[in-house]
Amino acid sequence: MQAAWRSAGRTTRGNKRSRNEDAFLDCPQLGCWAVADGMGGHRAGDVASQRVVSSLGSLSCHGSLDQRIEEVRRCMRALDSQLGHTDGLPGITGSTVVALLLEGRRAACLWAGDSRCYLWRGQRLYQLSRDHSLQQQLMDQQHLSLAQAQAHPDARALTRAIGARQPLNLEVLELRTHPGDVFLLCSDGLYQGLSHSELGRAMAVGAPRQVLERLFSAVLRGAAQDDCTAVVVQP
Repeated sequence: MQAAWRSAGRTTRGNKRSRNEDAFLDCPQLGCWAVADGMGGHRAGDVASQRVVSSLGSLSCHGSLDQRIEEVRRCMRALDSQLGHTDGLPGITGSTVVALLLEGRRAACLWAGDSRCYLWRGQRLYQLSRDHSLQQQLMDQQHLSLAQAQAHPDARALTRAIGARQPLNLEVLELRTHPGDVFLLCSDGLYQGLSHSELGRAMAVGAPRQVLERLFSAVLRGAAQDDCTAVVVQP
């Protein structure tokens, strides 16, 4: 594993939350990072998100990037099955996940749900992941505007998640990294509290801990009702 990767992570409980249901993995020695957001309003969302990141943190760092992607897929499918059939009680124990794997100059982003992966490159911010949500589905399939989709009463409902009682299909995006790249993994509580330009200004700071400080300083100036979590990675 490459020793030069720099990274940092942080999470904080939302102002209207009784407990923090987010979790993150900051594991540069494995070339693996992740953010998980327990499904709000469901049973044991905090347990689900912690199990997501602990499962990913237990994986091997050996093998090619392609082999590691398949290992993450198998791991998350197994966990999806476990969480989807938890002791027969009513309700869902589930979580989103967004993970980043690095190997040399190759990167892979894997996700299910609406936690996101962003890339800061060449003074521009790119959203690499695409939300698995009803809002995004309405925009894609019915060609609604963002405002129209947001007006739907179930706009924030997830269409994919770990433990959602349907076969898990992780989405995967692979890319080559460039010098100066900065990746951001975050839960919806963070990006919903900041504009795209605010995210970009924070990412431009550079060093992971400085980026985190700028992000959380900005989001906590607002309502910050939901849990906020971010991991910043510099290949």
